[in-house]
This record gives sequence, structure tokens and C-alpha cells, in this order.
Amino acid sequence: MSEGTSTATTSASSSGEDNARKVQQYKDNLINRAETLIVKEFPERIVRLNALLETPQFSERCFTDVYQELNIPVPEPIVLDGEGHAKRPRLNSNAPSPVDGNGTKVHALPSGRVDCNRPISELVCIVKPIIRSLVEDSNLLKMWISFMIPKIEDGNNFGVSIQEDTLAEIQSVETEAAAFFDQISRYFVSRAKVVSKVAKYPHIDDYRRAVAELDEKEFLSLWLVLSEIRNRYCSLHDIVIKNMEKLKKPRSSNADSLY
Repeated sequence: MSEGTSTATTSASSSGEDNARKVQQYKDNLINRAETLIVKEFPERIVRLNALLETPQFSERCFTDVYQELNIPVPEPIVLDGEGHAKRPRLNSNAPSPVDGNGTKVHALPSGRVDCNRPISELVCIVKPIIRSLVEDSNLLKMWISFMIPKIEDGNNFGVSIQEDTLAEIQSVETEAAAFFDQISRYFVSRAKVVSKVAKYPHIDDYRRAVAELDEKEFLSLWLVLSEIRNRYCSLHDIVIKNMEKLKKPRSSNADSLY
């Protein structure tokens, strides 16, 4: 073997060993981080979420507190002449275009824009980082348990089944937490569609009421999301603490089985 080939082989071997060492270091750090998360940080987060749910923003706010005016005016009624034909009302520069058979064509609103619901947006800014934390924490615990699952063997797999059941529960929490983000985005899309209906049919009060109903529903949903996140932290903390020994050492040694 030439000197160049020997040097390349030595370098590749050294690089492989270095990468393996870094991967093992990553696994060790992740395991330590997950154990700290379960033992110390989960109880702290549960306490913070309980306190947040008791604040006036979530516990004392009424549905009427999340209402917001749309600033979309109702056009003047159409006046019919003696022959039953519609007379076009006189419009100022700020008023919407006249009504036709398909509704009101709104080219410009007097306020210039219809803002998002401010009280709901404030609650969303509070809840979204908490949802993100639950997704990240669930992902961390999922990898933690995956690293502790031993190699496949016949027999003595009761501890492994506990690991798999716990892993399935964590994956379920992660999926549910990710769905909370979709719920928030769907609210804004749905509200925008109804507001556009109000802009086109400003004389129909049901569309305006539908906007208020959506805002009420989202307020209740955000409270429920926060409660569910608290409950998920509680359930994950409970199941992991109760089964910590089997999660970390799923298989007993032969020496232990003799006694």
C-alpha cells in the first residue's frame, strides 16, 4: 500500500471516529437535557400555565370583551322610482360603490382597512410560544426514549413495551400540539372570508353576527388550547416519572432475576 493511500485511510478512520464521538456526545447531551426537562422544567411550566389561566385575560374576560367593530358602513337603501327602477344614490368619495344584483362592490373602505381582532391577536401572541414549546419538548422526549430502547431480543421485553407505550403517547401529544397551530391559522382565514362577505353584503346583519361568533369561538378555543397544553404537560410528567426506572433500564439483568 502506498504512503498516500495509507495516509488517506488513516485520515478517513480518524474522521469517522471523530464523527462517532460527536454523535455520542449529542446523544448524551440530549438524554441529560430530557431528564432535566422532566424532573425540573415540566413542574415549573405546569405552575406557570395554571397561573396564566387564572389571569383576567383568560379567567375573567367575557365574550363581549373580544368584540371589535368592523368599520364597514351600511350603504344607503336603494330608492325605486315610479316605474320600479332603482335610482342610484348619490355617493361621496368615501362610500362604497352602489348595490347591484351581486351585492356591493367595495373598491375602498372608509377606514382604509379592516383590522384583525386585537384582543384575539393579543391572546394568540401569548399562546403560540407555549404551543411551540410543547412541540419542541415532545420531540425531545421522543428522541430520548428512542435512544434508550435496547436492541431487539427474545423475552424480557416488558420494559420495552412500557417504552413503546410512552413513546406513542408522546407522539400523540406532539401531533396534537402541531395541530393547534393549524387551528389558529384557520381562524384567521375563516374570519377573513366572513369579513369579505360583510364588505360585499354590508346590509346583511347575519354576516356581521357571524364575525362576532367566530371571535367568541376562537377566544374559547384559545382558552381550551392553553388548558389542554397544561393537561398534556401534567400527563407526560406523570407517566414518565412513574415509569422512569423502566424507561431508563427496560431489561433487568440476569443477576437480578435470580433473586
